[in-house]
Parts: sequence; structure tokens; C-alpha cells
Amino acid sequence: MKTAVGFGPVNDDWEQAASWVLEAEKLGVDFAFSGEAWGYDAATSLAFIASRTSRIQIGSGIMQLPARTPANLAMIAMSLASISNDRFVLGLGMSGPQVVEGWYGVRFQPALTRIRETVAIVRQIARGERLHFKGDMFEFPLPDSEGRALKTGAPPREIPIYLATLGQKTLELTGEIADGWIASSFMPDHADALFQHMARGAAKVGKTLADLDLHGGGVVAFSDDLDKLITPRKPGFAFEMGAMGSPRHNFYTRAYKMQGYEEVATKVQSLWLEGKREEAAALIPDDFVIKANLLGTDEMVKERIRVYRDAGITTIHAAPSGNTFGERLETLGRFMDLIAEVNGETPAPA
Repeated sequence: MKTAVGFGPVNDDWEQAASWVLEAEKLGVDFAFSGEAWGYDAATSLAFIASRTSRIQIGSGIMQLPARTPANLAMIAMSLASISNDRFVLGLGMSGPQVVEGWYGVRFQPALTRIRETVAIVRQIARGERLHFKGDMFEFPLPDSEGRALKTGAPPREIPIYLATLGQKTLELTGEIADGWIASSFMPDHADALFQHMARGAAKVGKTLADLDLHGGGVVAFSDDLDKLITPRKPGFAFEMGAMGSPRHNFYTRAYKMQGYEEVATKVQSLWLEGKREEAAALIPDDFVIKANLLGTDEMVKERIRVYRDAGITTIHAAPSGNTFGERLETLGRFMDLIAEVNGETPAPA
């Protein structure tokens, strides 16, 4: 298995963000991802980190699809691939209606069409083809216009495209058109609830899940006292189910329901929306937190790594815990040692 970490500035400290990725690169981490919500964009930070690193792959985790036109997205992706000497992975996702319609001012639907057509257009441009495209959402050049069918002036290149998806139809689309998948709200113990849809999409085009780089993971924290690690993380899951979406559209809550936590997710979301946040957090089961992270002693964390491996995850995205830069780095180093041990094992027969 490969490994990935995220990065971003804490209190606008970009030098520390760069130091974090450089230290991760020294430890042998394979990917460093930067995302975006409604603060800083992902592309600028990736260009900054690309100039400071030499081996580690950099990726957007994620760029929000509705934020850019397909051609602009292709230009950004090709620029980052060029700056990084082709170490760039383009991670894309839709976000949700609250952000898309409240921040970008465009309609969320048709999300599936936007994903499919944007990926096709980005690939067409990156390959150096002239942009002739007629879809249900996009058409280039515009009809009855002075637009010309252009092709990029940048050297053509293949850019891996990963999708962050959670719904049944978008997961199926991921299996069909993407090079990889970026998980959220994911438990490897219940991976088949999501993977079956990706596998169906992959089969449509003669692929299997083995043809995709599947990213999943969580917080990494070490302690003999598991309760000390579990309790502080419950409010975060309650926030995810209650606040990260509207009452009608919360894809994270829906994903947990798909993985067997329908009753818990429904109750937590309801309590959160009623303003009962402490009660909502208290409803999160201990095993929920354990399954969604990598917590405990070295042996416990190593066993969780095996669960991710056996579920089919090919890249573990680690979020090392720690109150200081040094503590986070120590946690990451310890985790990388455990990854090496597990990678040296022969997996048990299925």
C-alpha cells in the first residue's frame, strides 16, 4: 500500500506547510493532497508545494468541479503537471448544494452530467485534441457564436483523474471513468457497500476495481488508552452528519447509512439540527470511531492497516494527530514504520 497526507497552512504559516510535506517526502510518503472549501483554493498551494518538492506526488483533494469551467480546469491541471514534472493527480468532487449554489452561484444539478462531461473535456484538452464537444451540459464551440474549436498550446500529457464520490450513481461513474477514488465517510470494514457500485461501473468498460487507485484512511493516533482517543473524535462525526450538508442533501450522512449505520446517522443528524450537539455526539458509537480511523497501540493500528489493505484500499490517507508540528511528525514516522511492516507481510488468503 501507498500512503498520503494532507497539507495546508495553520495560521497562514505556509513555510510550516512546506516543511510538513518535505518531511513527509523524506519519510517516504507517496502523496500530498491539498483541498478547498470556501477559503484558499487548492491549485495555488499545490503550485507552491510542487516547487519545494522533488519526489512526492501532489494532488488536489479535492478541487470543486462547479468552481471552474472545464477548459480552465484543464489549463490548471496541465500547469501543475508541468511545474511538478508530472507528479500531479487531479482530484475532483462536486461538494454539495449549500456550497455550490451559495458560494459559486451555479445550480448543483445535474451533478452526474457535470462530472462525466468535465472529465471527458479535461482529458480531451490535455491530450492535445481540438476541442469539439457536444454534451447535455457543455458544448464547444458554442453554437451560433464566433467561438473557434481550439487546442491547447501546452504540450499534451496524460493526467490521472481521481473522483471523490459517495452516492451510488456517482460511485458507479467513478468506476467507469476515473483513475482513482478519494474516500470520505468511509469504513473499510463495510467497503463493499460502496465498492460494489464502483465495481459495476468499472465492469461496463472492461475494468475491475484493481484498475483504480483507491484512497481511504483517517486520523492516526497512538495510545494505550483507546477511550482517550475515541471520545474527542465523536463531535467531529456529529458535525459531519449534522452540519456538512442541508437537511435534504447530506451525502456524508447518506454514506454512513449505506455502511450500516442508518439509525445512528438519522438520530445524530436530527439531534444536531435541533441544536442538541452534545447529545448528537454522545450517540456516536465507539466502534464507529474505531472503524473510521487508525487508533490505539502499534498492534491495533497495524491491524487497522491490514483491514484497509484487505478491503482493497491501495493508498492510505493518514491524518496524524498531535498538538505540535513535532508531535504530528513523530506520529507520521511511527505510522510509516507500521506501513512498511504490513507491506512486508504476505496477506492471508481471502
